[in-house]
Amino acid sequence: MRFPPPARALGSPRKEQVTDVTDVIPQPRQVAGHEDEFFGLGPDTKVVADDGTEHTERWLRATLGAATGLPLAPGSGGDDVVRLSLDGELGTEGYRLVVEPTGVHLTGGGPDGLFWGAQTLRQLLGPDAFRRAPLPDRRWRLPLVRVEDAPRFRWRGLMLDVARHFMPKEGVLRYLDLMAAHKLNVLHFHLTDDQGWRVEIKRHPKLTETGSWRARTKYGHRASPLWEDKPHGGFYTQDDIREIVAYAAERHITVVPEIDVPGHSQAAIAAYPELGNTDVIDTTALSVWDTWGVSPNVLAPTENTLRFYEGVFEELLELFPSEFIHVGGDECPKDQWRRSATAQARIEELALADEDELQAWFIQHFDTWLAERGRRLIGWDEILEGGLAKGAAVSSWRGYAGGIAAARAGHDVVMCPEQQVYLDHRQHAGEDEPVPIGFVRTLEDVYRFEPVPAELTPDESGHVLGTQANVWTEVMENQARVDYQTFPRLAAFAEVAWSALPAPADRDFAGFERRMAAHYRRLDALGVGYRPPGGPLPWQRRPGVLGRPIDGPPPNK
Repeated sequence: MRFPPPARALGSPRKEQVTDVTDVIPQPRQVAGHEDEFFGLGPDTKVVADDGTEHTERWLRATLGAATGLPLAPGSGGDDVVRLSLDGELGTEGYRLVVEPTGVHLTGGGPDGLFWGAQTLRQLLGPDAFRRAPLPDRRWRLPLVRVEDAPRFRWRGLMLDVARHFMPKEGVLRYLDLMAAHKLNVLHFHLTDDQGWRVEIKRHPKLTETGSWRARTKYGHRASPLWEDKPHGGFYTQDDIREIVAYAAERHITVVPEIDVPGHSQAAIAAYPELGNTDVIDTTALSVWDTWGVSPNVLAPTENTLRFYEGVFEELLELFPSEFIHVGGDECPKDQWRRSATAQARIEELALADEDELQAWFIQHFDTWLAERGRRLIGWDEILEGGLAKGAAVSSWRGYAGGIAAARAGHDVVMCPEQQVYLDHRQHAGEDEPVPIGFVRTLEDVYRFEPVPAELTPDESGHVLGTQANVWTEVMENQARVDYQTFPRLAAFAEVAWSALPAPADRDFAGFERRMAAHYRRLDALGVGYRPPGGPLPWQRRPGVLGRPIDGPPPNK
């Protein structure tokens, strides 16, 4: 494609933001243009917003206006404009971006696609477009280009665990911005676990009064002798949650909450001891768990427990409009149920075969309950054990096997195998890697991750909703540690989730690394404390803190 020369000369000595048209991450489907010919944005550039484009107009004017210092005032037509419009033929999340000498035309297949196109426009303006205030003597220009783009998957997720280490609201909002910049559209919000309960439930106030705080915290892997001997905790009020959900919606991100049942529930049992297996242990002696691993203390399979959590989910549905509600369902030890007369009586009453089927009954109860209210249950792949709940979807974390089984049975799947996209796993085998957990998963490893198993037929593959990277925070005590583990690998994951890439072995990782050279500058402008390509900086290391490294390549099954 050939473009005419730019309409305005840019010969001043001011610093210019210049981005190669091929430096966009995630990689667009089609890009054609010239990085040496430009349209310049200036104080007279207007934004022309057609009907249905108001959300992106507001974001564009606020975000790019802050970074550039340009007014980007509303306009009605003519030259020197950024025009926003919709065209349903592009598909809901598709977009087309055309930069010509006289202006910019950004078209979305729907409001979602328009917003994703605005992320591409921002990248093309250069790294300083990611700042919150203008730097002096900057001149802003866009390469003449035509981009046609749409995502591969409709679920492009990030799981953020705020139960193990609480992330204040401002940090969550920041991560929503980072997700939007990478065209990720699902925040899986892990709100409860043994180590903390993070969402206000008005009818059960002790969940946060008691369950959101622990007396101390294990520092490092659970085998570490180190402790942080001070209370840790926090929770989101219901208004905080409403703000987070609204902020996400403005960025076309869906927030899917997770409330763990029947395992990973010690914080809830510490707050309300009657929820536990009181005929096996003294649940009144339990506190919010202060170490890591899988707690043996699980919910009792009683009517009281079901009614309690129905109340929790009733309040949750008012806060989260998402199609899916995540109920956990993973890592539920059955020892207490085996020793509990109450649990054994329930098994006999329901004519169940064993404790696995008892867990399936528990999950199926909430599957039905949610379906009656127009929602869908999703859980970790343990919900396959004892029989898969009829309408449930599966987060396949223990490798690919659970996702394959679920898809073959006609259930929807989100692929997030631990061995591939758990970002708490270490990024390098070097001794300086902080708190090394799990297998080595480099930037290249994540870039070569394939969410759709080759074993699935085309019809079965249609049940793969998409993919998700998981950030578990046992050894991430603050924002700096979360940044280090998450980035830059989240950029590689975002391209896997969005772009139509070749087979893993055929992917151009060298080309991706070249584009990352520009992307690191964007992350710098955003203040992201990523792992540098050369290894951790001195203040990113954690010498003497025990991890749990696993040698060798991870299983790919």
